[in-house]
Amino acid sequence: MEKDTLLVPWDFTEVAESALQHALKFAKRLNNKITLIHVVKSSKKGEEALVELNKDIEELNKKYNVELEPLVLEGSLFHVISDYASENNVSMVIMGTHGIKGMQKFTGSYALKVIVGSKIPFLVVQDDPAKKDEFKDVVFPLDYRSEAKQKLQWALFLVKYFDVKINIIIPTLKDRSLNNKLMANVHFAEKILGKYNCSYELHKVEESNIAERSIEFAQKINADVMLIMTTKGIGITDYVLGTQEQYIIANTAKIPVMVVNPRTDLSRYGSFSATGG
Repeated sequence: MEKDTLLVPWDFTEVAESALQHALKFAKRLNNKITLIHVVKSSKKGEEALVELNKDIEELNKKYNVELEPLVLEGSLFHVISDYASENNVSMVIMGTHGIKGMQKFTGSYALKVIVGSKIPFLVVQDDPAKKDEFKDVVFPLDYRSEAKQKLQWALFLVKYFDVKINIIIPTLKDRSLNNKLMANVHFAEKILGKYNCSYELHKVEESNIAERSIEFAQKINADVMLIMTTKGIGITDYVLGTQEQYIIANTAKIPVMVVNPRTDLSRYGSFSATGG
């Protein structure tokens, strides 16, 4: 049976190699192979890119004692990676980003545009991984949206493979209706995490800006990763004005962020899901 793949977008930069280093840590736990993917706009550029990619892989295989696989695809960067990941045996896309700089503040985060629509989770990183091998703490911002419950599936995924502690961040909402929805999600999360004997804690923050408070808390506990979900139906207005997830992905603390989209399919992981038995 063919192994599942960790997909690492490769643009020949240092941040791409940082993403590869994160992928190596995940591959040890998931027993996945690693593929470096490079996206080009034309087949002519693809031939040139494949030559350069194979040169990099030869050096990286020796440097990290691994066997990486090359993949060059033609098309739009904002669609090719997520489409390939969704249609093939990809467990996760581990992608490096330079954060939001320059014109991206006006045209939107490239990272978020690549992620939106994918059925497969993305781990977005800005720096080399911590030298420790284990994952200990995950910061899990929770809001009132009904689809936020789906994010628990991926919390369980991290618990299963890394035995992490889930730190749930709960904002203060003045609106009674929204607060009731939020509390329903909190109770659901406690029920599911308790069912699977997960280690977790609830952390109430006194402000409604859950993005800023979550990053501050993640820094305080030296969290290994933050787990967030994109906004359902996100559009160009959200990119321009800046969504909370965009702010978290590009956090200045450079904490890795696992990003999932609403209605994620976790069928490959069998009964290990929030809805499974």
